[in-house]
Amino acid sequence: RFSVLPAISLTGVLHLDMRARTYNGPLFLNFIHGLLDNMNPFPAPNSVIVMDNASFHKGEAVRVAIEAR
Repeated sequence: RFSVLPAISLTGVLHLDMRARTYNGPLFLNFIHGLLDNMNPFPAPNSVIVMDNASFHKGEAVRVAIEAR
């Protein structure tokens, strides 16, 4: 069983992670740090993150990491 987590933009894949396990808060935060390295400041292209309602998407550490950029 594998979990694949892509970050996709209009121009292609910005960041991709694949694990032989399910994602949790710490793994997702690690993914966010890698994704942010490939993103631009707002309002440039590739500057907005859209996530669904998974509980680990709403963690304080995730919010802080995104807002710090």
